[in-house]
Amino acid sequence: MKAAKKKVAKKAAKKSVKKSVKKVAKKAAKQAAKPAKKAAPKKAAAKKPAPKAAAPAKSPLRSNGEPVTWNFKLLSHHLLDGFGGMGEGMSIQIAPDGRRILWLAHESAPKNFTAVDVSDPRKPKVVVQTDLPQAHMRSNSLETCGNIMTVAYQTQKKGQQPAGIELFDISVPEKPRSISFFDCSGETSRGVHQLWFCDGEYVHCASGAPDFLPTHPNDDQFYRCIDVRNPSKPVEIGRWHMPGTKQGDNVAPPPRHPLDKGYRAHNTNVYPQRPDRLYLAYIDGGMFVLDISNKADPKMISSWTNSPPYTGFMHTVVPLFDRGLMLVTDESTENNATDWPKLIWVLDARNENNLVPISTCPLPDHQAFAAKGRFGAHNIHENVPLPTAWQSDQIVLGTFFNGGLRAYDISNPYQPQQIGVFVPPAPPMAPSGTIQLNDVFVDEREIVYTVDRHIGGLYILEMDF
Repeated sequence: MKAAKKKVAKKAAKKSVKKSVKKVAKKAAKQAAKPAKKAAPKKAAAKKPAPKAAAPAKSPLRSNGEPVTWNFKLLSHHLLDGFGGMGEGMSIQIAPDGRRILWLAHESAPKNFTAVDVSDPRKPKVVVQTDLPQAHMRSNSLETCGNIMTVAYQTQKKGQQPAGIELFDISVPEKPRSISFFDCSGETSRGVHQLWFCDGEYVHCASGAPDFLPTHPNDDQFYRCIDVRNPSKPVEIGRWHMPGTKQGDNVAPPPRHPLDKGYRAHNTNVYPQRPDRLYLAYIDGGMFVLDISNKADPKMISSWTNSPPYTGFMHTVVPLFDRGLMLVTDESTENNATDWPKLIWVLDARNENNLVPISTCPLPDHQAFAAKGRFGAHNIHENVPLPTAWQSDQIVLGTFFNGGLRAYDISNPYQPQQIGVFVPPAPPMAPSGTIQLNDVFVDEREIVYTVDRHIGGLYILEMDF
């Protein structure tokens, strides 16, 4: 395939981003260090005019919220057959026939999930698109492992059904076949918001349950571990909630944040480098590192939060094991940047019992983006531990709603540098009048996939840094 050959050649030819950035910085420093040439002695009779000041270099970082592309190359754009409102579930499967299939979760009804053949990233093709069983639910999150896919079902209101996790056989992508359904519905439950499934054995998820009675109605989802080694009979084997959020706890309920998005679980990441650790984002509760060596009895090791004084909603935790670092993201949930700032944080995690924030990834002035839709951090590429996912502890890619997709070099973790931006124009009929990039995934070919939350569908890019 021409595109693949071109990509391999490009990858083989270019040096690491870290070296490249250092080289540029070194060159700039060398240039700045050169001594100025001595001016020739002035003659009394001939005065030379003062040299004109050099015009400042134009930078894409000075964009005022308008469309901009810097160090990304758009390969293709697909509106997903008119149903381009996408959630935060993106996963690559290599099908038994060799095709590369990108599975995407939808933000809301009527669609459940969509599969796209991205074998040629310049010519994506929709393979299948399915409908949700009910209009009052969403399938915001999904993951694949081999030929099995897990999909999270969350309802609009507590007590509605279906709410839980459905497992599918996707060995024939055109015909996904339901294997089983794990029911999480109940009087106080909306089901499952997010799940993590990378080892083919356990689904780690943010879920409600019929027997969980929260101390506050906004605190209805917590961590649950589901054993799917027999995919036809999934069973819960462990759970954990933030102390004080369940009725009967011997700890007082936590104080409410002004925006009050809930003390509840969000991302539930587990990596093979430390299979005994869960990296748990807990929205208004900050984040937690849990010991899950005994999955039936998770125990808290440490926690960290930025709120207050910030406005809550911690979303994702990604450890960078070889560097002793941790990436933590907030999520912007309010239009017009009223919950600003929402950031990507870099933590020193060398001592997991004492997490220390050392920097944030820089963003432009939020006032340039405050007029329409959300602006601020949301999802990042999570180094999903699968052969089809790109791995990097030097580069961070994140979506920022109307701030688009942004890339950062964190080779110096104390001074992250922005090295790429992709802010596409507002899709036709976008309800917010702007792009709202929602999630990002990078495959092992270094092809970047990002999706719009409302209507814009799928954008496929190359990195030019």
